[in-house]
Amino acid sequence: MISESRYHEAYVWVWLPGRGEPVVAGRLERVGENLIFNYGRSYLALDAAIPIYLPELPLQVGAIPPEPGLQLAGCLRDGAPDAWGRRVILNRVFGIKGKDADIGGVDELVYLLESSSDRMGALDFQLSPTTYTPRATPRATKEATLEELLTAADKVEKGIPLSPELDQALLHASSLGGARPKSMLEYDNKKLIAKFSSFSDTYNVVKAEFIAMRLAAKSGLTVAPVRLIHVAGKDVLLVERFDRIRVGGAWHRKFIVSALTLFGRDEMMARYASYADLAQIIRHRFTQPKDTLRELFGRLVFNVLCGNTDDHARNHAAFWDGKALSLTPAYDICPQYRTGNEASQAMWITGDSRSSTLATCLDAAPDFLLSKQAAEEIILHMLKTIRGEWEAVCKEADLSEVDRNMFWERMFLNPFIFESSQDF
Repeated sequence: MISESRYHEAYVWVWLPGRGEPVVAGRLERVGENLIFNYGRSYLALDAAIPIYLPELPLQVGAIPPEPGLQLAGCLRDGAPDAWGRRVILNRVFGIKGKDADIGGVDELVYLLESSSDRMGALDFQLSPTTYTPRATPRATKEATLEELLTAADKVEKGIPLSPELDQALLHASSLGGARPKSMLEYDNKKLIAKFSSFSDTYNVVKAEFIAMRLAAKSGLTVAPVRLIHVAGKDVLLVERFDRIRVGGAWHRKFIVSALTLFGRDEMMARYASYADLAQIIRHRFTQPKDTLRELFGRLVFNVLCGNTDDHARNHAAFWDGKALSLTPAYDICPQYRTGNEASQAMWITGDSRSSTLATCLDAAPDFLLSKQAAEEIILHMLKTIRGEWEAVCKEADLSEVDRNMFWERMFLNPFIFESSQDF
């Protein structure tokens, strides 16, 4: 590893529900290849203390090793950056440039301690147990324009060094998940994620995601609000963050865990994740399980309808309040272009099938406590919405005729999704 001895421990700070300032919750320490967590006695003594996540990190004295097969508790790994943020850190900290940089060659503690403090969820990682010092201050992102952030993202993709100013501004996005260029900004009392196009894109990915998110919302799904803007000759998707709440002059944070953490798996085992297993967890551990199952089934169906086959377990998440879970708004609904018709979802749908067809969705309906009739009604409603709202949303996105022809019946409503089904 590049950074095998750079850090040996990190202190985990948390924003407790209803509070605008963080408190130290405990310490992460490297023991062999694993990172072991201990709650601090001061945190355990707080009346307001909640477990960071159960069953992984119960409130108890003593070392808590990660679950078997994991090197770090999943709820803490959820606060680490994924591919894009790791490339930003490699560029900034080690001078490793370009798309071919080995993001797996750096110790996990480096990614936790070198990424932005404004990460998803209610956690941060610090070197000190007594003094909280945020990395990448809000001022950096307020002063950097979107044009400058676009320029910085382009440079990271191409392996070009950044100026100190752009480096600090782009650092603010280094804790985000996903593989695509992005940054964070604060505007009009909202926290936003700005998603940029990539120089390697073969189609307008930004507009495809905007259209999918808008159609998902119009179909009745709970979706993060989005806006599409044009900056410096490029399209930028602005996604409103749902893990932040403005209360007076402070930002309160909401605990979030990924579905991968709910499954107790890491990236190496993500291919075994399934909608059926997630539905089982929802039945036993979520608030309003019946409504949540219906929402999740709708998201599965919509992913199939719009061609989003990147619905892996990190693209599903839940709020955690210390006792129970509730589904977050949908995010990262990004249609994937395919040259042929046949496709598979990233997560198993039911049994041993992940085939991207409506027939497979119907087969899965019992897992979501839905009758065949109820499932068909959901599908028919979404089909009617997509067909009825397509032109208006494309116009909203200022989508060209060429892109419309590329998206329609290639990503959106690809003929393959209707195979083995006579009802749609």
